[in-house]
Amino acid sequence: MRIDSKVANLLDTAQSGRAPGLDECAFLLEFPETSLEAAHLRAASDAITRRRFGNAGLIFGQIGIEIASCPGACRFCSFAAGHTAFAASVMSDDDILGNVAGFTASGELDALFLMTMHTFDIEWLTHIVEIVRERIPQGTELVVNIGDFDGAQAQALKTAGVTGAYHVVRLGEGSDTALDPEARKATIRAIKEAGLDWWYCCEPIGPEHSPRELAEQLFLGVRYGCVGHAAMRRVHLPSSPLAARGQISELRLAQVTAVVALATLACPDTRAIGVHEPNLLGLTAGANSLFAEAGANPRDTCENTTGHRGRDIRDCKTMLYEAGFTAIGTSSKRRIPLTDVFRNPA
Repeated sequence: MRIDSKVANLLDTAQSGRAPGLDECAFLLEFPETSLEAAHLRAASDAITRRRFGNAGLIFGQIGIEIASCPGACRFCSFAAGHTAFAASVMSDDDILGNVAGFTASGELDALFLMTMHTFDIEWLTHIVEIVRERIPQGTELVVNIGDFDGAQAQALKTAGVTGAYHVVRLGEGSDTALDPEARKATIRAIKEAGLDWWYCCEPIGPEHSPRELAEQLFLGVRYGCVGHAAMRRVHLPSSPLAARGQISELRLAQVTAVVALATLACPDTRAIGVHEPNLLGLTAGANSLFAEAGANPRDTCENTTGHRGRDIRDCKTMLYEAGFTAIGTSSKRRIPLTDVFRNPA
């Protein structure tokens, strides 16, 4: 049984370090996720990522620190104005620091993300950053996942202790959201110009997105130079306007993750490939990182995702172990061996 010769050639050249181009990535995404070609793609990307990052996985944490009816009005988000069922709330300083302690106590967290709605109060946010910065280990990255902001705000966040920002021009931006794709790109430029690390993702992937759409969207992360790239599927939320479009399988998500991993071979800044939500298929298809989450989660229907969709640090360690990773990496360059002690008890 043989695979398509063009796929075989692309995977051979990727093994030697050459990243596929945009057209080639779209081609790799044309095959059904159950095809032999997709299976070879996942296997090759997995091997390349393990060699590229020394078979070390990364664990990130994200705390959703507020809930509001968000004017971004993303038709796939549980907080969007027009269809959210959540009441507005803001996590207290003490609760934020309690979650910070839970994520960082073991010293295994590589980066901590703080998430707000699209609009945010910069003075309040810099205050939160400052108190969090004082509590987390010195080597732990502190990243914001917030709405659009300008250069002055980027500098204010950096001064307060932020090291990076997650910001995406999403699939369907401007049509499935009320946001301007050009404003999103302007924020990405502000992040880069401020000297902050920029984190990106191919998201939120639905069954309707073509291979070309996926390739073009994920390539923005390569062109601008992201430190972290990922693939995330759109989660089916029964109350959302996009519910009828359905949800892709984890196997299809793993295929997209594999293409992201290969595409970022052209991006020397990239040190993390993620899959959302975390799953073993993605971690054996080119991903080397995953998130623990607490507080608000745009893919959840519970006010606090802890114990629901959100995983904790032990869950993440267990998943990395089961996926065959032999160590956890940290932003301070420390490597912590993974052993069978991290498996869930029988």
